Amino acid sequence: MSLIHAFLLSILGTLASLVMSRTIQEAAIVDKHEQWMVDHGRKYESKLEKEKRLDIFKENLEYIESFNNGGNRSFKLGLNEFADMTQDEFIAAQTGYNKMQEQDYSTLSKSTLFMYEKFSDVPISFDWRDHGAVTPVKYQGRCNCCWAFSAVAALEGIIKIKTDKLISLSEQQLLDCSRNGVNRGCKGGRMMDAFEYITKNQGITTEQSYPYESKQDACYTEKHTNKVATINGYQMVPANDEEALLKAVANQPVSAALDSRGRDFQFYAGTGVFTGECGNE
Repeated sequence: MSLIHAFLLSILGTLASLVMSRTIQEAAIVDKHEQWMVDHGRKYESKLEKEKRLDIFKENLEYIESFNNGGNRSFKLGLNEFADMTQDEFIAAQTGYNKMQEQDYSTLSKSTLFMYEKFSDVPISFDWRDHGAVTPVKYQGRCNCCWAFSAVAALEGIIKIKTDKLISLSEQQLLDCSRNGVNRGCKGGRMMDAFEYITKNQGITTEQSYPYESKQDACYTEKHTNKVATINGYQMVPANDEEALLKAVANQPVSAALDSRGRDFQFYAGTGVFTGECGNE
């Protein structure tokens, strides 16, 4: 066999090996997607939709693996339930905070003296979970009502501090009944408007009495007659003031909004301190 023939055979052999390797990789990704569908109960309406979602899944998987193999990271990414969604789809489905106008925020934050202004005993670190003031993590599903979950979580913590009772409160009541301000159920809302509703309604009921459904429905007054927690108002933490935020958190759980745009946030695996990409609004 001549040298050139041997060289051609070597090239063909290399190409065949590459093709086989790529085929094996593609098959492994398909298997991984199938298992992911089982794990997350995902079903698609058509073969075309499944192929589209597989392509998105593959692209996201490549990003996740590249990130996790990229050296010393303070946190990891994983194939969570959002692994077949584009970043735009994730933002549309999971970011339900309706922003305040800057002038509105300034007016509210300066309208009264910050209640913890004179507090000076700020600890280096503090976690309200260590004090039994945080209920187990809840799941909002595909309903843009993070505003309701945030408001309820803060109130649950405050009630625990005041009464020594940790009670799971109803996000669904806010979703169905808090239609004041900019609150629009699964189309977004604001925590301040949720607090306004709770104040004017003179309370909120338990999650057990008015369970979460991951969709907005009519306001069923008979479900929230048993009001187990109430507030007489709320206050904004001064804008762009981390010291004020530290003082507030040292005294009670605080309701806050995060700009979760960014693939790092979308696929955060819940392990390690998140220091990745996110929005800046």
